[in-house]
Amino acid sequence: MPESHIRPATLADEERLAHLDRVTWSTLHAVMPRPEPPYPPLFDERHRPEDFLVAELDGHVAGYVRLVQMIPLPAHAHILTIQGFVVAEEARGRGLGRALIQAAVAEARARGARRLNLRVLGHNTPARKLYEAEGFTVEGVSPEEFFLDGAYVDDISMGRAL
Repeated sequence: MPESHIRPATLADEERLAHLDRVTWSTLHAVMPRPEPPYPPLFDERHRPEDFLVAELDGHVAGYVRLVQMIPLPAHAHILTIQGFVVAEEARGRGLGRALIQAAVAEARARGARRLNLRVLGHNTPARKLYEAEGFTVEGVSPEEFFLDGAYVDDISMGRAL
């Protein structure tokens, strides 16, 4: 049985996480165009290593989840948002995604958050089922918010109390 481990990201993870982002890109979950060289750095002033939890499978980076405070005001500090969630294709179906979401919930609690929010595309059924199984509920739907691969796709807001 493969051994998994979830840990905070470090600066040394940048290239592996950026590569994972590029190879897992899909309109199932991405609204931005496919990344093309030259690739910008993954870590910058808005994407700090401390925002990421990294999943390793048998010692190799196999996924991540990113937690951010979307509205940088003291009055909104009690709400965190999952803004980035990736699992390598070869690691899917092994519980790594579930472990990352559970780690994000635990980390949000440890940071003092009272709520955890996220957005997911309506056609991303596997992610939606995972989020629902982990206690997230639909809090809003923006119909036909995105036009991807020739089809209009809903943007779904989900959240859960911590």
